Amino acid sequence: MHSEAMSTPVSDYLPSDRSASDERYFNRELSWLAFNERVLAEACNRAYPLLERLRFLSISGSNLDEFMMIRVAGLAGQVRSGVGKTSIDGRTPGQQLAAITGMVRKLEHRQQGTLTDLMPLLAAQGIHFASEQRVDAAAHEWLRQYFLSHIIPVITPQAIDPAHPFPFVANRGIGALFNLVREEDESRLVEMVLIPAGIPRFVRVPQEKAGEEALYVSVERLVCRFAHLLFPGFRIEGDGVFRVLRDSDIEVEEEAEDLVRYFRTAIQRRRRGKVILLELDDAFDPDGETLLREQLGLEQAIVTKTEGMLGISDLSQIVGEDRPDLKFAPYAPRYPERVMEHDGDCFAAIREKDIIVHHPYESFEVVVDFLRQAANDPAVVSIKQTLYRAGHQSPVIAALVEAAEAGKSVTAVVELKARFDEEQNLKWAAELERAGVQVIYGFLDWKTHAKVSLVVRQEDEAYRTYCHFGTGNYHPVTAKIYTDLSYFTADPGLSRDAAKLFNFVTGYVEPQDLEGLAVSPLNMRETLYRHIDHETENAREGKPAAIWAKFNSLTEKGVIDRLYAASQAGVEIVLVVRGICCLRPGVPGLSETITVKSIIGRFLEHSRIWAFGNGAPLPSEEAKVFITSADAMSRNLNRRVEVLVPIRNQTVHDQVLEQVLLANLLDTEQSWLLDGEDGSYERAENVREDDEPSFNLHDYFMTNPSLSGRGGALKESRVPKLSLRRGRA
Repeated sequence: MHSEAMSTPVSDYLPSDRSASDERYFNRELSWLAFNERVLAEACNRAYPLLERLRFLSISGSNLDEFMMIRVAGLAGQVRSGVGKTSIDGRTPGQQLAAITGMVRKLEHRQQGTLTDLMPLLAAQGIHFASEQRVDAAAHEWLRQYFLSHIIPVITPQAIDPAHPFPFVANRGIGALFNLVREEDESRLVEMVLIPAGIPRFVRVPQEKAGEEALYVSVERLVCRFAHLLFPGFRIEGDGVFRVLRDSDIEVEEEAEDLVRYFRTAIQRRRRGKVILLELDDAFDPDGETLLREQLGLEQAIVTKTEGMLGISDLSQIVGEDRPDLKFAPYAPRYPERVMEHDGDCFAAIREKDIIVHHPYESFEVVVDFLRQAANDPAVVSIKQTLYRAGHQSPVIAALVEAAEAGKSVTAVVELKARFDEEQNLKWAAELERAGVQVIYGFLDWKTHAKVSLVVRQEDEAYRTYCHFGTGNYHPVTAKIYTDLSYFTADPGLSRDAAKLFNFVTGYVEPQDLEGLAVSPLNMRETLYRHIDHETENAREGKPAAIWAKFNSLTEKGVIDRLYAASQAGVEIVLVVRGICCLRPGVPGLSETITVKSIIGRFLEHSRIWAFGNGAPLPSEEAKVFITSADAMSRNLNRRVEVLVPIRNQTVHDQVLEQVLLANLLDTEQSWLLDGEDGSYERAENVREDDEPSFNLHDYFMTNPSLSGRGGALKESRVPKLSLRRGRA
């Protein structure tokens, strides 16, 4: 089923003289690259439809672009400044850059190889791209006319000589360089053509008849093909295509007086960041390469050459081809049954009992309806909402605007520091303010990453507060592909805590005497440590002791060391870490009882859950269960406002622990197991024993999409065989 069995060992990219830190921790950056290898491996998964495989290839390209623009750019900046700190595994920024360069080159080579493998498979299904032999006379003439009418009007050839300054190449910009000879006098000239960002990367030759095969040609190849029309009177002796990535991080300066104005300026500056990656096609002219190296300022930048396609992330355009037979079967999430039982009245359903909703298997529309109902309910007096990422077409924003226009007191905490969404969030903030919403931007140094809605409603001569706590963003698009949990409650203690949280963000009033929530950067770290330490003490006293947890990344040294200590005491620990993991599992004397798995599949695992045995074997009713907006990373515990929410309602507790979390632990078909010795990952199916059933959690939840009413459907006796899940058996 899978042609990719094992990822590259991270240890292959580290110096042979391993330090003590290296023996205890994996490098963060190399662990992330290993994660993107697992994403790329899904493009080789023969069980997936072809366009879905192409989608995973595109995602791996987009992931790598962002990694270069943020993480690698940051390391390069540290090298330039000479003040960079060492990583968790003791590596300097320079050592990390050297290791990253080798792994990036290998990853790009694998991406191109994957594309090469997919192209004939797609061609057999009538989808062709970058395929010169498919351009017959009729297609050539259509492309020529398209070039004359659609491309020439929007491109600007520019000579490169002392009279013409070298043009600015935008971030993610693609360009072509031409060596020309004037036919009149044989004089030589170098010309550059930059591809405007606003036009599609691929041109689709129209079908003359229904059912004809699809042919895509990239714009840069179209420019090279018809360059003679662009440069009449010249002989073209060579051309080459290149692509540029730039440093795209935004750092907030402490002296920033007006955060909105600062971010408007910073977004403009980001577009002109230092070049961090220059991609060239394999036949790029050496003189042209020298010119680009001189003009782009490539100190600490990585330069790569490829025989394939630059900018693999743009393959997402071809994934949009209308071929349902080459995509996953459509999946329609169910609306939560508990709310429907109350005729769609969210408040009545929550009043009766707490509700947990599992996205994307259950519809995100219930979150929107919660806010819409609040906006239209005359009994609602106040709404408070955090907004980190809301998307370009946001029904959440629309509901808040509607509430404000209806005279409700509405407060929105809009986080401007949400990377790559800063500009969109500025637009939402302006729209909300125009509607009369009180917009707060939170802290200067910390990001407000918590996902909380609070609605105050007048009932029976008093006020009742309804809360929504989420593990994911209020984003209607990502909610269709990210697995997240939405927890609705009217619990008075949690409601009081939520109100204190908003007062903290809006007025810097540090919350006192919290009744359930833990909040970073105030007390979440200490709360997690206390529960880990309690399991450690239980193990030392001979009691059952276990920790199950699920998050996107694990990089925080303090959490890792606490888990190591728990393991050494005998606590059984299973961690589902989709992305970066700096912890080394299964190492004798260090982490023998720890298993780490990563789940990659149709949906992006995004929910964050902690479960502690609390003196009983997991899963049990005695377990302490929490959901959270925070990953186990330094930034989440030290520099972000996050919430850790205890799940005390027994029904919801069992649903989160015995359905969601247990299904993640049971999964074999989408899971990879981390080898604590060398950092490689192997598919769980490859080490599954013959008597252990194969299990796919995504299929399970699509088949059983509602958490309500299933009780212990998974529980039975299906606790994972932990001894099988510590790397290669």
